[in-house]
Amino acid sequence: MDGGMTASASACKDWLILADDLTGACDCAVAFAAAGRRASVIWDSAMPAEGTVARDTDSRRMSPGAAAAAVRAAIDEAGVSRRRLFKKIDSTLRGQPAAEIGAVIRQRRATGQAAMALLSPSFPATGRTMQNGHVLLHGAPLEQSSLWARDHSYPTADLSAILRAEGLRVLPLGLEAVRGDPGGLQERLRKAERDGAEVVLCDAVAPEDLDRIAAAGLPLGEAVFWSGSGGLALALAQAMPGESRAVPPLGRPPGGTLFVVGSIAEPSRAAAAVLAADPGVRHVAIPANLLRQAVSSHLTAEIAETLAGGSDVLVTIAQEEKADLSEGAVIAAGLARFLAPASAAFGALFATGGETARCLLQAFGVTAIRLVGEVEPGMPWGMTEGAVQCPIVTKAGGFGDAQTLRRCLNHLRDLRRQENDR
Repeated sequence: MDGGMTASASACKDWLILADDLTGACDCAVAFAAAGRRASVIWDSAMPAEGTVARDTDSRRMSPGAAAAAVRAAIDEAGVSRRRLFKKIDSTLRGQPAAEIGAVIRQRRATGQAAMALLSPSFPATGRTMQNGHVLLHGAPLEQSSLWARDHSYPTADLSAILRAEGLRVLPLGLEAVRGDPGGLQERLRKAERDGAEVVLCDAVAPEDLDRIAAAGLPLGEAVFWSGSGGLALALAQAMPGESRAVPPLGRPPGGTLFVVGSIAEPSRAAAAVLAADPGVRHVAIPANLLRQAVSSHLTAEIAETLAGGSDVLVTIAQEEKADLSEGAVIAAGLARFLAPASAAFGALFATGGETARCLLQAFGVTAIRLVGEVEPGMPWGMTEGAVQCPIVTKAGGFGDAQTLRRCLNHLRDLRRQENDR
């Protein structure tokens, strides 16, 4: 144990992660699973008694006020807990991160708890970094990216300015401070807490920067809570490893893998195109109008029959000339209803896009995901719990490259082979 770590800090090893969508919850929780800790993701079910738990508040598309209320409700529901708190935010600032961080701070202050956030949204393994308080994507300003053009909540990716507009007292820490003397960094954090800072915003451009932030902040124990994306979660998990755990049995007949790509982000579309060209994968592009109308189709039965026969199926939403992002929830819900009859046929599941993944799992009667590990950074896998129990891989829409789904298919096929060899 770190000699400077307090007794209360070292005793509390598990985490409560609050995320605004399902894939983000998985991205963070899997870091703790990979470090040897029990970790699960829930949305509507009760809080498990032990282990790291990530709760999806489903607040990505909400207004600032509604998102803040959803976070407060999740904290109230969790009640008094010995778990450390991690407020997950989107690494490209979608949703309402400022309102949600502000809600946590005010909720904690109202209950007499320390209310300073250590925040860094960087996820270097997926190209998201922070410099001078500004989010970059693959080294360029986030505002210049296609991700930002398609979906953004703020007029700028200057996170320091965003947080101050929320009325929060922000202390920026640049790379020079993060990479300086470790004892000096820890003392700066302690002084920030004494001086009443509400958010310490840390630059980070490499995984080692996040490791330094974790090492300096963990000894502060309950004096702080944490906020960021999967990159910071990974640094924290690696700083507090648990015992290795065996992979649970797959517990599912050997049906094919159902791939569902609900995201319209370019990385997801490019990866779907590569998989669709595979002669061993059946590709079904469903017209959005069919999903809006919630009508039945012969395609549903054909998808189920293909999966039950052991073949893999890729389901995408047929591209429209002008996609309306405000219809995302309607389309995702329609897609879930469309595929629900196939829930008994597949042997494994892949879903990209948090809204899509949540709707699918609810329609399939899944109540939680027990995380196991990662196929690659930003692509966690685990086992579903509830009415359907099978391997699942989730992925945020903006992550990955053209070969991502191909690598995922290989991983899930390997899992099935290993299970057959047991």
